[in-house]
Amino acid sequence: MDLCNEKDIRALLGRHGFRFSKSMGQNFLIQGWVPRDIADSAGLDGDCGVLEIGPGIGPLTVELAKRAGRVAAVELDRSLLPILEETLSPYPNVTVIPGDIMKLSIPDLISAQFEGLRPAACANLPYNITTPVLTRLLEAGCFSSITVMIQREVARRICADPGTADYGAFSLFCQYHARCAMLFDVPPDCFLPAPKVTSTVVRLVPLETPPVDAEPQALFAVIRAAFAQRRKTLLNALSAAFGQRFSKEELRDILVQCGLPETIRGERLSLDDFAKLSRHISM
Repeated sequence: MDLCNEKDIRALLGRHGFRFSKSMGQNFLIQGWVPRDIADSAGLDGDCGVLEIGPGIGPLTVELAKRAGRVAAVELDRSLLPILEETLSPYPNVTVIPGDIMKLSIPDLISAQFEGLRPAACANLPYNITTPVLTRLLEAGCFSSITVMIQREVARRICADPGTADYGAFSLFCQYHARCAMLFDVPPDCFLPAPKVTSTVVRLVPLETPPVDAEPQALFAVIRAAFAQRRKTLLNALSAAFGQRFSKEELRDILVQCGLPETIRGERLSLDDFAKLSRHISM
């Protein structure tokens, strides 16, 4: 059975009475090069244990199983479990875990499944949970790499540079935690059903130490304030967020001390700029 052949897929789904769920953002791959290239991009070997989220019918899972020591695939849709039992039966190094990745303890899952292995994450993420799942994966602090296929718009946000339209709080969050790179695009006609947007594979390599000297809670409080209302100047945005602690004149002085003009907007600041600003504000 070819898990990326549309005829085989339809026959498989028909045998199991499966129906697509729009609420779960289900789009199955119908081009074999896509899961192969994703798995190749993840840089896996027999010493790796790979967490996959949303395996669907298993085409990426199969490619991961061929390369890694173990694969743990978390699937929310219980109607896919008997399908996965069939499609993954030749791969004893795969464990399918029924559940919601947003409710499971990722560190506990990694400890239970990948003892003695180097943990990595690799997945074709449903569009509707991309940001919260990536946030959890990065904050878990468990992975040597995170390779995911996501909506191209989100991929651009993750990798955006200061001063660009895609740059925002999520860009800074990801770049604080990892080195981020866009690898390749996957067009809509590679999926069944075809989504309305292009997908992009991104690779995030978590950093061993933070890239800037700043207390994380203070840093991200300043970042959130700066992007809460993008059209405001940074001075006005900070005044709205921290006005109970600082007068506008005091905040203006802080910007001057950081070498920033009072008319600048948050989207122009680098991670280093935000770190410097947060150190002054938290003093």
